[in-house]
Amino acid sequence: MTFYQPAGNEIALFTAAAEHGLPVLIKGPTGCGKTRFVRYMAEKLGRPVYTVACHDDLTASDLVGRHLIGPEGTYWQDGPLTRAVREGGICYLDEVVEARKDTTVVLHPLADDRRELPIERTGELLQASPGFMLVVSYNPGYQSLLKGMKPSTRQRFVSMSFDYPTPDLEQAIVREESGCDADLASQLVGLASALRKLKDHDLEEAASTRLLIHTAYLVASGMPHIEACRAGMIEPLSDDAVTVNALMEVVYAVFGQSED
Repeated sequence: MTFYQPAGNEIALFTAAAEHGLPVLIKGPTGCGKTRFVRYMAEKLGRPVYTVACHDDLTASDLVGRHLIGPEGTYWQDGPLTRAVREGGICYLDEVVEARKDTTVVLHPLADDRRELPIERTGELLQASPGFMLVVSYNPGYQSLLKGMKPSTRQRFVSMSFDYPTPDLEQAIVREESGCDADLASQLVGLASALRKLKDHDLEEAASTRLLIHTAYLVASGMPHIEACRAGMIEPLSDDAVTVNALMEVVYAVFGQSED
């Protein structure tokens, strides 16, 4: 089963929402565990999960389905949202604010007490199976006036906020996921904490727990600590050479100037 270390009451909250067929909105920074949590809860509840990475070109047809041409003629193929509605699964829309506004409108009748999905091209009006659950997520740090979720949409959801774990919890996650020892996990978490203090000054996004795990994997493969930190944590945070060099000074302060 997918490993997930709870940070609060999120498991109980998600379970209660699932029992009552309520849609869930998860807010939190990049790499803090939103997608992993949804995958964990799908396994815990025994439901299939259909994950959609939202983007500017995502259309309603990408979610609902479309007619295709095959050897025997035209046929209908369900999209991930429709499959989840029919099967009683979880449809997870990651970074939902990246989707076009006309795309998210299709979610409205599914996110209220109707729990319906109209399919205009086939004339069907699907009633969601009992196990169906709509889950969406986004990073509030990337919101803008053009990409924020409309209040009329947001208020249809039970909402929970995620953040990076506490240091002790994050160390446990890094150890469990990467198999590294406690000392390395402690150093990596300490480095991330220092880098996160710079987020509002020099970085668009903070160092995520995901990056710590990637770095620990590189160290486990035999890469020196300094170079593993550069490739696994620092370079993904910025394309600016001056910023990268400044961040590497933080790495040197944690791991020392010499290669391991």
